[in-house]
Amino acid sequence: MAAATDNATIYHNPKCSTSRKALQRLRDEGVEPTIVKYLDEPYTREQLEQLFADAGITVRQAARKREALYKELDLDAASDEKLLDEMVAHPILVERPFVVTAKGTRLARPLDKLDEIL
Repeated sequence: MAAATDNATIYHNPKCSTSRKALQRLRDEGVEPTIVKYLDEPYTREQLEQLFADAGITVRQAARKREALYKELDLDAASDEKLLDEMVAHPILVERPFVVTAKGTRLARPLDKLDEIL
């Protein structure tokens, strides 16, 4: 079991099974993270840019392409700037969950990505 991580944060959607599993995995490892329900407390553009950079992923990799709104807004054809604007306006378009620990930031999809920062 990993030592408890100080200052861990999960950007969480309680309706998402992967997000719930990630939160449980953190707790199983002795980590009680700060929980940010990003649908209630939307991201700022700066937060998203920082999360994506720290996780080493692009705006496109962080987008929920299977979300109906993604198709409705025709985001396949949008620039990364436009996509990021829409992610700020509609946080449901952001993949989940992002987890931040002292060891780094990961999009915990698949859940094995958590191993890299625990």
